[in-house]
This record gives sequence, structure tokens and C-alpha cells, in this order.
Amino acid sequence: MRKITVLILVVGFFFSALNTSVAQRRKKEKYDVKAAATTIADFKKADAGIAAFFNNSYGYAVFPSIGKGAIGVGGAAGKGVVYRNGEVTGGVNMTQISIGFQFGGQAYSEVIFFEDADAYTRFIENELQLAAQASAVALKSGISANAKYTDGVAVFTMAKGGLMYEASIGGQKFKFIPLDKVR
Repeated sequence: MRKITVLILVVGFFFSALNTSVAQRRKKEKYDVKAAATTIADFKKADAGIAAFFNNSYGYAVFPSIGKGAIGVGGAAGKGVVYRNGEVTGGVNMTQISIGFQFGGQAYSEVIFFEDADAYTRFIENELQLAAQASAVALKSGISANAKYTDGVAVFTMAKGGLMYEASIGGQKFKFIPLDKVR
């Protein structure tokens, strides 16, 4: 009986370690730099003026796809890539919780620009949270010309699909993963 228990524990440990390794590998593969580059091109195509934000910001985070759904209580999540001086510095996970009158689901892309080192540092140290819907600009041609930074950040979104009715409050929270832990 004792040998069987030890064998079960050893086999369980082995599968647990294997599962953890596979999960970590999958997690690292989800920070898709190619999809982020495509998203950047899509944003520039939708509004050529946004190129100034990409060229002049201290850094930015690109979320190729964020999924959002709600029935009264809502949630959203997505993975992105963080850049500084045009170079990838890491990955980022975004989660959002909201409450209020809301129903539906949608997918959208989001880019967060950091005006200066302080805003970028707050973001990578996981100290930045954004109020949902309060500061995001829905991107369309010419809109970026009048966009301004608020508290060191400017947020742009672009709908990908779905339909969402909402009058809600909530916020986005971010978790930065440095490049050496992503690859």
C-alpha cells in the first residue's frame, strides 16, 4: 500500500511538473509580436496622424485583441506587447471588471501610449490602472490630431467586432512581464 501511494505521488508530481512546463510555454507564446505589428499598421491605416504618437511617445503597449463580455457584470481580458523606443521590452496582461447596465460582447484592439519615463515606469511596475471607457479614444480618421495625454497616458481603441450596450463603471489593470521572462 505504501509503495502504491509513493508511486501515485511521484506520477502526480511528474504530470504536475509537465503540465506547468507546457502552460508556461503556452503563456510565453501568447505575446504575439507579429500580431502587435499588424495592429500598429491597422491603427496607422485607420488614422495616419497616430504615427506621431508611435514616433514621439516614450513607449507604448499594443493589445492586438481584447475580448469583452457582460450581462450586468462584465469582464475583459487581453495580452499585449510593450515597446520602448520602438523595441519590445516585454509582454502585458490586461484584465477589466465592470458593473452597470451592460449587455453583449465585443472584441477590440487597444494601444496605450506613455508620454514620459514616469508614465512608462508606473506601467511596467504594475502601478497604472485605467478607468474603463473614461479615457479611451475610439480611433477613426483624423481623431488622433486632437488627442491629448491624460496623467501621462493616451489610450486608443479600434473595434474588431461584436456588439456591446453599456453604461458602466470599472477599470483596467495591467501586469507587465519583462522580455527575459517572455522568451
